[in-house]
Amino acid sequence: MRIAVFPGSFDPITKGHVDIVERALPLFDKIIVAMGVNSEKRYFFDQSTRLNFLRATFQPYEKVEVDTYTQLTAFYCQEKGAGFLLRGLRNSIDFSYENTIANLNATIGDDLETVFLMADARYSCYSSTVVREIIKGGGDASIFLPASVAKLI
Repeated sequence: MRIAVFPGSFDPITKGHVDIVERALPLFDKIIVAMGVNSEKRYFFDQSTRLNFLRATFQPYEKVEVDTYTQLTAFYCQEKGAGFLLRGLRNSIDFSYENTIANLNATIGDDLETVFLMADARYSCYSSTVVREIIKGGGDASIFLPASVAKLI
C-alpha cells in the first residue's frame, strides 16, 4: 500500500494545501494529513481548532486521514507505515529548504521518499503566514481558505 504523509502545522490550512492533496490522490492509496504539534511553538489557532479545520476540509475524501503527531516526522511516517512524504513547493526558496529536509528525512527515515508537487499558479502566493496576518488585521481571508474553514472562522 502506498501511504503518504502530508505534514504541516496548518495554521490555518489554505486552498493551496488542499490543492496539493487533491492532485496527489491518484498517486497514493492513502494520504495522511498530519498536523505536527510542537509544544515550543506558538500557534495562532489552537490545536483543537486546527484539527477541526482539517477534519471539516477532508471529511469528503475517502483516501484521506487526518491525524496529529509530536515526534520527528520521519519517525511518525515509520509508525504509520508511510513510505512517502508529500510536500508542496511554491518557489525556489521552498525548494532549497525542503530539499535539505528531504535529505535528512531520507537518512533518518530508512529511505523515506519525499514527493514534491509544484503549487498551482493560482495558489503560489498562498501561505498560512499571509492568511494569519490578514485575519489578525481584521481582513477577509476567505478567498484563501477552504469554504468549510472560512465558515468556522
